[in-house]
Amino acid sequence: MDIIGVFDPLKEEMFQILDKDGNVVKEEFEPKLTDEELKKIYKYMVLTRVADDKAFKLQRQGRMGTYAQSKGQEATQIGIAQAMEKEDWFFPYFRDLGIHLMRGWPLNDFYLYWIGNERGQRLPDDVNNFTISVPVGTQIPHAVGAAWAAKIKGDKIAVLTTFGDGGTSEGDFHEGLNFAGVFQLPIVFVCQNNQYAISVPRKKQSASKTLAQKAIAYGFDGILVDGNDVLAVYVVVKEALDKARNGGEPTLIESYTYRMTDHTTSDDASRYRSEEEIKEWEEKDPIKRFKLYLKNKGIWDEKFEEEVQKEVTELVDKAVKDAEAVPIPEPEEIFKYNYAEMPWNLEEQLEDLKEFLKEEE
Repeated sequence: MDIIGVFDPLKEEMFQILDKDGNVVKEEFEPKLTDEELKKIYKYMVLTRVADDKAFKLQRQGRMGTYAQSKGQEATQIGIAQAMEKEDWFFPYFRDLGIHLMRGWPLNDFYLYWIGNERGQRLPDDVNNFTISVPVGTQIPHAVGAAWAAKIKGDKIAVLTTFGDGGTSEGDFHEGLNFAGVFQLPIVFVCQNNQYAISVPRKKQSASKTLAQKAIAYGFDGILVDGNDVLAVYVVVKEALDKARNGGEPTLIESYTYRMTDHTTSDDASRYRSEEEIKEWEEKDPIKRFKLYLKNKGIWDEKFEEEVQKEVTELVDKAVKDAEAVPIPEPEEIFKYNYAEMPWNLEEQLEDLKEFLKEEE
């Protein structure tokens, strides 16, 4: 049953399968996933939160640099990853831990990157994830270029890129969507609308009723989905990806969710958000919601929860240990990997650096 194009973003119609208490409100759209698939989704949602919380603690202990947490957005991220095929290409923004983990980026390398070692972004050759984009929105044209290349080559893949609500105010967003619409590219745009672009609330980003409706101006469909409902996200993203792979038009998905933490560890969200607002969204916690759904289906129980918590805690602890065991890069590496053959001016600068380091010893 088609969903995209049926739920009208101009009318603020939001697609949802589970309510905040884990009850199925649209049985006709409930995906036919196996118990093992549902357990896997839950495990990755829990892993994402535990790994995210560990990164926050590492930053506070001075063992990691500035970090952007994902807490509250696990349903959006794991729903996306579950829907993607291995051959599809993913172009992330800076808050996509769950997608990276589920698509095969080792957690120790993820930590290594945020510790400050660029080796962490050397993804495995069989993982079609692009590197993290910290500048807002710059990954969108890159993703569009990859989708255009796939179309020219006749590759039966889809490209997916993510960004926050603040990204929709960037020129890269409009240029990317316009190009994708003109050339009918196999790409899915997912806006993780977590309500704030740092301290700027969604209402100050755009006067449009939804962000999903912006797709209409570029000639393709947009849809608003409950971003704290992992099943709804999975179903919508899967339909959009299938459409893209089969020669269809692009899709813009607005995933309506909430950032439960500060923008980054350098931010103080208490200066612009109320405690009442946060408590209201805590009632819509995506992990709690999915847990209740699994419990109703007889899949979740205390024993399963203990197994999941033990498994993910051990995995996270090992990832931290492995990341921190990697040697710090040598200063000379700044010069070594810019060109296939180092030009004379960099050779001179490298020699100057070596002399400086000798004098400092």
